[in-house]
Amino acid sequence: MNQIDLNGRVAIVTGGARGIGYAIAHRLLQSGAAIALWDMDRERLARAAEALAGEFSAARIATQALDLTRDDEVKAAAQATAERFSKIDILVNNAGITGGNAPTWELDPTAWRRVVEVNLVAPFLTCHAVVPLMLNNGYGRIVNIASIAGKEGNPNASHYSASKAGLIGLTKSLGKELAGKNVLVNAITPAAAKTDLFAQMTQEHIDYMLSRIPMGRFLDVDEVAAMAAWLCSDECSFTTGSVVDISGGRAVY
Repeated sequence: MNQIDLNGRVAIVTGGARGIGYAIAHRLLQSGAAIALWDMDRERLARAAEALAGEFSAARIATQALDLTRDDEVKAAAQATAERFSKIDILVNNAGITGGNAPTWELDPTAWRRVVEVNLVAPFLTCHAVVPLMLNNGYGRIVNIASIAGKEGNPNASHYSASKAGLIGLTKSLGKELAGKNVLVNAITPAAAKTDLFAQMTQEHIDYMLSRIPMGRFLDVDEVAAMAAWLCSDECSFTTGSVVDISGGRAVY
């Protein structure tokens, strides 16, 4: 494993209690950062923090149980994290849901809106709360976990695809707004990884996603964590507003 130097940095990882978020949190802790796990699942959050504390100093681990789609809860979590660690250097917007699979005209409008709220509105709210703190400190790294579906559009997943395409657009706009302020914003577009999100999908959709990956396998969560760690580091110094692919050759643009 290549060692990324994040000593002294403070990171927020949303959806950090499981899957890709947990893998990213683990990798950032390995690199020396302090971590605030933000997640709505209190029980899973407690288990994740306990597991990480068994390997790393508990003093470097904090948790916040919240609904990321609520502006007041996000602001309160940002304030609590800043008070705990005195600053916030890194924000990884990882939390997301798939919302099931169906043709667009058969999707429940309530489910469609909920996917957009969690996958796109929530990252806006976290950035809205955290960016001013980063600007005050003169440093920041924001990594948005989008999806290859945001580039290509998966059939029977228009809500998920649209939300991730929107997250890519948010990344590009915010990256340009902050380009001269030492706060860099980038997105990662993973192919599917075997996580709890698979439980929200049909087997037909899972098989479709695998068939589209030239490497013939799903993404390992540690692979996206490694990419995120570099984007969170000082070594990432001239890359902002970009979309970094990790799709096993599915989308080479």
